[in-house]
Amino acid sequence: MMSNQPLLREDTDGVTTLTLNRPDKFNAMTEAVVQGLIETLEALQTDETCRVVVIAAAGTRAFCAGHDLKEMTEETDPAFFEEAFRNGATMTRLIYELPQPVIAKVQGLTTAGGCQMVAACDMAVASDEATFAANGITNGLFCSMPAIPLSRAVPRKQAFNLLFTGAFIDAHQAQQIGLVNEVVPADQLDAAVEAVARAIVAKPRYAVARGKAMFYEQLQMPVSDALDYAAGLMSEDMQSTAAQEGIRAFTEKRKPVWD
Repeated sequence: MMSNQPLLREDTDGVTTLTLNRPDKFNAMTEAVVQGLIETLEALQTDETCRVVVIAAAGTRAFCAGHDLKEMTEETDPAFFEEAFRNGATMTRLIYELPQPVIAKVQGLTTAGGCQMVAACDMAVASDEATFAANGITNGLFCSMPAIPLSRAVPRKQAFNLLFTGAFIDAHQAQQIGLVNEVVPADQLDAAVEAVARAIVAKPRYAVARGKAMFYEQLQMPVSDALDYAAGLMSEDMQSTAAQEGIRAFTEKRKPVWD
């Protein structure tokens, strides 16, 4: 891939890394970037060679500053704005629906739609130099789209505070409220993300994909319905090749061999 492309893809031993590649523009998302993410995520849905997806960003200053406001201000057609934000919704939905776990690798400034992306990812690891804000309201535009994954990723009052004050928080504060899983020194970010990705790659593909789908589906259910749903799934999954191999390996005191 040419290094001047706005979105890069690298596949290494089951881990697909998608890199936002506009470091001089704080990796802000143009429509070309969003469309590229949508097309790539759609393709990954059926790519059995991919076990984990990492969303990263080039440079050190920013992970993603949200939508490219310069591109937005150059447009006047309402249809452009409608399509742009619906594409943002599609991108976010695909992150949730992807059978592979998605890890955000956050190294710098993360605002508005960038915060949306981190909140939507299944996991996030951040450099101690990262900062976060859902600060659209500061510019007169409430972050309605980022509010959806953000309000589902962190406690309600924390999400409300971020969305209505536009306040910036550092990486450790983001970890405290649950927006990121882990905070590490900048020079350890690559290794930390790799360790998480490899831990997932080592698990059976079937169990990971079923588990991710189940995790998000049950969140929408009353507890009683969720328990019934889980009971049915576990009954089915107990008969899967992955479970049978895992149980045999446990009883035989050996490492399982997954497909």
